[in-house]
Amino acid sequence: MAASVRGRIASVLAAIGLMVAVLAGAATGSAAAAEPAAKARGKWACSGAPIPDGHVITAYDRTGCQGAGSWYQEPVRDGIWTCSGSPIVSGYVITDYDRAGCNGIGQWRHKLAKDRTWTCAGSPIPPGYVTTGYNRTGCQGIGAWFHQLVRDGIWTCPGSPIPPGYRSTTYNATGCDGLGAWYTRRA
Repeated sequence: MAASVRGRIASVLAAIGLMVAVLAGAATGSAAAAEPAAKARGKWACSGAPIPDGHVITAYDRTGCQGAGSWYQEPVRDGIWTCSGSPIVSGYVITDYDRAGCNGIGQWRHKLAKDRTWTCAGSPIPPGYVTTGYNRTGCQGIGAWFHQLVRDGIWTCPGSPIPPGYRSTTYNATGCDGLGAWYTRRA
């Protein structure tokens, strides 16, 4: 039971860390700019060192930099696993979580945004996308949202962005897996 509670607490803290990274503007570069650099090799850097645009953190060494800790930075690519606290490059979403990864600090899977994708709670919602479903236990217990490209006549979850040219109309209290949903129409 105690291990289960600790696991839940770790999940919540990891989700908060991901949300802080998103809200603090940690998104760097763009998907289009990062893809050509994907063949470049990464490098180790001491904790606190700037992360180049289009790069993410993929490994952590507690003993690196004379005990201060070091991070491996490398160009983003589709499907890469990153350490908790890594920037999320524009055009990417977070699709999975492993609380034991990255030397025990947790890791997140980055994927290029595409229609009809489940993402972890706290993942960015790219422009032109809306959330249309919710799974409380998805993404290893953190919660998951279903992302779709906006279109006329789609039901969206509470908190979903409504892209320019669309508006929310009718409300359904049982939509979005019990959270409620709004019917989205072209404006």
